[in-house]
Amino acid sequence: MATPALDTFQVIGDPSRRKMLMLLSEESLTINNLADNFEMSRPAVSKHIKILHNAGFISIEDIGRERYCTLKKDGFEELQAWLSYFDQFWASKLTKLETLLNKKLPN
Repeated sequence: MATPALDTFQVIGDPSRRKMLMLLSEESLTINNLADNFEMSRPAVSKHIKILHNAGFISIEDIGRERYCTLKKDGFEELQAWLSYFDQFWASKLTKLETLLNKKLPN
């Protein structure tokens, strides 16, 4: 069964995948160690891992008989770019408001 291609926000929209990212922010984990943190089937965990991997949020490395998941910055860069746009938008609006207020308020 093919894993659906999701946009970045769909990927992080799932609470289980967000929890996986938080766990992986502390250390690299094997798929089995990661699965131990969830009350879902191993195939369900594997599907979430595949979605995170395909979206560039994690890398998977085979070491011996284990598969280790590690955070990868690619997926986060798309999120950061989107958030940065709105950071700049609001900073500009607040600067304009400050300028307006400074003109109207007597010194």
